[in-house]
Amino acid sequence: MHQALYRKWRPRSFDEVQGQEHITSILKYEVANNKFSHAYLFCGSRGTGKTSCAKILAKAVNCLDSKDGNPCGKCEACLAIDSGAATDVIEMDAASNNGVDNIRDIRDEVVYSPSNLKYRVYIIDEVHMLSTSAFNALLKTLEEPPEHVVFILATTELHKLPATIISRCQRFDFRRITTEVLGNHLLRIAKAEGIELDDSAAVLLAKQAQGGMRDAISLLDLCAGSRERIDEELVNLTVGKIGRENMLAVVKAIAQKDYETIFAAVDETVRSSRDITVFWQDLISVYRDLLVVKTSSNATRYLDLTDSETQALTSLAALFTTERLSYHCGMLQDALLAMQKANAVRRITAELTLVRMCDERLSSSPEAMLARISNIESNIATGNFTAQTTAPQAQTEAEQAPKKPRRVQAPVPSDDDDDMFRGDAPRMTVSAPKKEAAPTTPTARRSTPRQVPEATGSVRTLKPFRNRAEVLEKMEAASAMQASFFKRAKWYTDEGGKIVLKFENQFDLSNMTFFDGEAFFLKIASSVLGRALTKADLGCECDTEKKTDSVIDKILEAAEE
Repeated sequence: MHQALYRKWRPRSFDEVQGQEHITSILKYEVANNKFSHAYLFCGSRGTGKTSCAKILAKAVNCLDSKDGNPCGKCEACLAIDSGAATDVIEMDAASNNGVDNIRDIRDEVVYSPSNLKYRVYIIDEVHMLSTSAFNALLKTLEEPPEHVVFILATTELHKLPATIISRCQRFDFRRITTEVLGNHLLRIAKAEGIELDDSAAVLLAKQAQGGMRDAISLLDLCAGSRERIDEELVNLTVGKIGRENMLAVVKAIAQKDYETIFAAVDETVRSSRDITVFWQDLISVYRDLLVVKTSSNATRYLDLTDSETQALTSLAALFTTERLSYHCGMLQDALLAMQKANAVRRITAELTLVRMCDERLSSSPEAMLARISNIESNIATGNFTAQTTAPQAQTEAEQAPKKPRRVQAPVPSDDDDDMFRGDAPRMTVSAPKKEAAPTTPTARRSTPRQVPEATGSVRTLKPFRNRAEVLEKMEAASAMQASFFKRAKWYTDEGGKIVLKFENQFDLSNMTFFDGEAFFLKIASSVLGRALTKADLGCECDTEKKTDSVIDKILEAAEE
């Protein structure tokens, strides 16, 4: 019967444990000097050597001929423990034996001396699964056990253990094993087992194991079942990955809005019967690496990649802004949760999310707005915005300019009529040319650029007035009637610092003017802002814009065209 490689290659001594030298060196010293503790707590992620070290420690304290703290593996005690015949070494799975009765049995047994070995060792795996009453029953025995008893507790979830249990044990934290250590060990195993394993494939298997030696060896065993040379292509096919280069191509397609490549990648994943959540997790991993490259000055320290992979990732990160990467990461996480809840629509969820990632205008979320703004800022900083971008807008404004002055000049004839009734003919002939020449003369428009938006109605850069709530509060305290005129208005500040009030209709604007609202507003606003405001700092007008278009949408659309 075939024995799994992870069982066959389980370490038999502390020196064979990979990647945990900070723990094995201490345990070897304690055993060699007969200073080991009565209770140990091994905690860490799966497959990092907790149970293996527990069994090695059980052999080491009972070994008849230990060497520098390592069990000899040849004496009667070591052979009995390896074969499972030693009744004084008890392994208990707390996941299935988590009741108070199981702990009471241990408490009743510890008073008896070992039958064959020097010490009775209790190895309790997944100890965090014990019930509260079981922990309480274990407390006293764990604190003051008999001299011939050693407790070794192992857990993957340290936070679930009571502080009273942790404080009674000598705690060791098992780290995730590095990719380099995992890859080298896999190559040694492959050489000993006669398996043809490429170096790049070993690194890929090590990365897929995510720091767990048992997972890495199990993946090697799985790939070895094909009886072929194990290379990167075979690993990707066996594990269900599409490869690093293909994944980078998908991310590049997102940056360039290449929908054909995106749909082709999803279709290939589905047609090859790969799990689309694995594809999605690989995509999240790439975006994580992109964020590290984009935000860290020493990215190579946090990336487990080769030099060529790091260079490719750096060039790809230049296509994104930090805000856009953050926005995409949020969408990827939300989509992964949706895929896990609804298996039937995984492909649809993936495709819709990727399309929305290509174009932030398809989302109205604040994160999408920030991504669009960051793209504009990046284009401005790199000089991608040229005069050609704004030329169509200038032409449109020039075409619409003559229409607006006609409405502005509508009062002119009425003034002239009044002059005719008064018989003041010279005044009529002098004032009319001045009013007509001002808006139509190009030089006048260039000399007073701040008056152009007011005269022509072109798009302005307006920001919300931040002190609106405070000003309104003081207005209501001073005059509730006058404050009511301003509640329904929209408050902005333009690029020149001028306060712009947009009223919903002409009626509200007329009421505000009739009750001397401008002076009232300037007085209250001056006290709030701490500076004297004049009529030149305030502009009141009707809101003639479409209700469906916000100021930020107009700015973004104008900049992105």
